[in-house]
Amino acid sequence: MLKTQRKSQKSKHKQSDKTTALSKKEVAAQKRKTSQKRNELVQAIVISCLISAAISISLLFVARPKIAIAGGAAVAILLLSYKYPRQALWAFLIYLPFSGTITYTIGGGNAAFQVAKDAFYIPALIALIQSCKKKQLPLFIPKQMLSTFSILLMMAMLTLIFVNGEMQLNPMKGDKPILQGILGLKVLIGYIPLIACTYYLLRTKKDLVFFSRMHIVLAIFCCILGLIQYLLLQSGKCAGTRGMSGEELYKATLEARCFVGGSLVFSPEVKFIRLPGTFVAPWQWAWFLISNAFLTFASAFCDPSFWWRVIGLFGMALVFANAVISGQRAALVMVPVATAILLILTGQLVNFKRFIPIGAGLAILLFVGAAINPGIIEQRWDSFVNRWNAAPPQQFFLNQLEQSHNFIIDRPLGRGVGRATNSTRIFGFTQLIETFHPKLIYELGYPGMIAFQIMLLHLAFLTFRAYRTVKDKNLRSYGASFWVFVGFITINTQYYPLDVDPVSVYYWVLAGAILKLPKIDKQVQDEKHLELEGDELEVHHQLKEKKIIASAPI
Repeated sequence: MLKTQRKSQKSKHKQSDKTTALSKKEVAAQKRKTSQKRNELVQAIVISCLISAAISISLLFVARPKIAIAGGAAVAILLLSYKYPRQALWAFLIYLPFSGTITYTIGGGNAAFQVAKDAFYIPALIALIQSCKKKQLPLFIPKQMLSTFSILLMMAMLTLIFVNGEMQLNPMKGDKPILQGILGLKVLIGYIPLIACTYYLLRTKKDLVFFSRMHIVLAIFCCILGLIQYLLLQSGKCAGTRGMSGEELYKATLEARCFVGGSLVFSPEVKFIRLPGTFVAPWQWAWFLISNAFLTFASAFCDPSFWWRVIGLFGMALVFANAVISGQRAALVMVPVATAILLILTGQLVNFKRFIPIGAGLAILLFVGAAINPGIIEQRWDSFVNRWNAAPPQQFFLNQLEQSHNFIIDRPLGRGVGRATNSTRIFGFTQLIETFHPKLIYELGYPGMIAFQIMLLHLAFLTFRAYRTVKDKNLRSYGASFWVFVGFITINTQYYPLDVDPVSVYYWVLAGAILKLPKIDKQVQDEKHLELEGDELEVHHQLKEKKIIASAPI
């Protein structure tokens, strides 16, 4: 008995010695790898800066200094984004909510700055595709959606070739129908690869938690900027559209721009306010707030850290406050409605006590707001009711459907890709259609609209099935929060959020995050079943994490 105990102790000592020796070798190898990566980063930055400087100097002879510097910086970003696709995708998500502010603060309203975020996205996507091919990983995520996506792509290409192509043979003055169609196609399906990008970006639970926390920080920062914008307008330090007459009192204009974002309306004399926050236009800010009703909820109820849950609740309060002051009816209605739906569908009603602090905080916030400006809540509610009575959403949607139907009576493939997409107007005339499905009917005809909607419903079904397989409670709550957003946008009939930032990005990104949850859950479940303790468990966890990171394409 004593002999066996001694043997076991000796074997344990040998194992620990081996582990120590191995860990020393690993530490040395890790240091060499870190040093090599640091050298590569310095080299990449130096080369990118030299190329950027050369291009900026060249552009100075043909463009304004600000545009020349921006052009050189864009080239540097393209090169670095290709070299470091993972960091580029994080930068892409961080840049998104500030794009409107950067467009007008640095770019002076130049249209190129509105698509500057793609300087992070496109090179990162190219690098991801090449890495996936090299490691023999699937490029299209989820592969089950390939059939419905292919049908949509076929319908869009038919319209592009036969409708846009026909118009290109005899174009109206200033029109470039093919270029307009290509840009319209990019707007329609260009961000679908973000599903795969997010799928490979989130390698472990740690990445998922970082993803959620990053968005809560972005939401809080943007909402604070939105509050400052409102206070500057309210105090008179920014004039807004005060003192204007007639229709000018109700039109968003860049001349009224204040602090951050783009065009706005602030006409308190007629009780009409539309704020853009950090975005180009008020509608985008409204949908940013709606999106963050879901993202902040996920952090507030699913984050493993108590303090981050508190920060999430604070973020929810700020989103709600901005929904009230922004003047956007969609945000005013949808933010509280989304929160109520999330509480029910995610099963978080059992944790309702967590919601009590935010409820108390909101009550205090509303009380203070009402004391400073007694009519603010009443004004917002009256605006919503008057708008509803003047143009009920369901009737407005049916009118838009009828309008689009009349436009394509003799055109089964629609009027052309991009012909009702606002961002393509630089290449030709665009028809103003204010809801998404009628806009698709106008551009692609009924077959194209049906193909697109079937693809969205298919994705919603696949993401629902993916998150329902998750066993870990926190991960399942994340999945439920994200899926409610995906489901809501899939069946939404108002406005065209899938055509503009930020929903055109968040929709596909959150779908990718949901689809990765089963794999992350498997990692969590495998760790739970390990019969290891203390240091051994930590070492095993680190080794497994290294293997996962090494096998990931980015």
